[in-house]
Amino acid sequence: MGKMRIAVIFGGKSGEHEVSLVSASSVIKALNPDKYDVLQIGISKDGIWYSGADCLKKFKEGNLQGLEEISLLTNPKKLDFDLAFPVLHGPFGEDGTIQGLFEMLGVPYVGCGVLASSTAMDKLQCKAIWESAGLPVVPYIGFGRKTWEEKSEKILEDVKKEIGFPCFVKPANMGSSVGISKVKKEEELRDAIDLAAKFDRRILVEVSVNAREIECAVLGNDDPIASPVGEVIVGGEFYDFHDKYVNGVSTTEVPADLTEELSTKIRDICIKAYTILDCSGLSRVDCFLDRDSGKIYLNEINTLPGFTSISMYPKMMEAHGLSYGDLVDTLIELALERFENKQKNQVVFDSGSDWFTQ
Repeated sequence: MGKMRIAVIFGGKSGEHEVSLVSASSVIKALNPDKYDVLQIGISKDGIWYSGADCLKKFKEGNLQGLEEISLLTNPKKLDFDLAFPVLHGPFGEDGTIQGLFEMLGVPYVGCGVLASSTAMDKLQCKAIWESAGLPVVPYIGFGRKTWEEKSEKILEDVKKEIGFPCFVKPANMGSSVGISKVKKEEELRDAIDLAAKFDRRILVEVSVNAREIECAVLGNDDPIASPVGEVIVGGEFYDFHDKYVNGVSTTEVPADLTEELSTKIRDICIKAYTILDCSGLSRVDCFLDRDSGKIYLNEINTLPGFTSISMYPKMMEAHGLSYGDLVDTLIELALERFENKQKNQVVFDSGSDWFTQ
């Protein structure tokens, strides 16, 4: 057999566009040229698809001249690849939309399927599913942008009564802490909700917990494994976009300084959180460990987490014994396994009649 052709897809219509470019660079470097041919596909912030040998370099430079504009929808056969490796964070990349495109095209792809991607991306929907399964989440309320515009005074009063201060205000569908605010007093709440509403039509407000931020990397399809857990040592008020990518004041520790019993308990919760959403391939599960009560809470799950060589997911998997290059190979194997398993589904049904021709 010849080398497998991998389409690495990056960029996207998302506030995490630039983060995606950094992750894609690491993935492309890790793909063994003896095993894989790489096709670079970039999606601009206005949703136009491009390809070309220097596609990633041009996207980083912000100069797309010379790249070929493409469309998988109108001419999917023009781009011949064996497997898609989306390295897209946030909306239109991590939310089930591009996964649905791959399903329609009939190509295997790395990561979670449509259902898991969409439910994991929406923090409100995800928390509701976890709650129904008896998994621990921080108390919260949610509402839509239209409701906020029409009934802002009632929502402000509900937050004051049911959540209190300090609290966190978040867009339901966004990553990298974009649009998130920590609200310490009542007079800050309106502006925080207005900010979150700029990024999504669904808004989440949740109790602020005096917590350690614990993360776990989960890998696999039907029988997932969990890495040793890691901890984010927050430098500011919370682990926001600038702490993650700009000023570097936050640090990480892998493995986290926890007892073996507590670490095992967190890993078990993370696998349950992953499984109940029908995740596959990979996800990073983020938890809170309450410093005051010792309780564990699920915060969120990232189905396409940051994937640079120094990102938490690869670091935690390295602590599990899986190097970055081996991790990329494993994700490709899991994608093919999931695709082959799905091909077993029968899609033709003989109704035994000709009612549809009448």
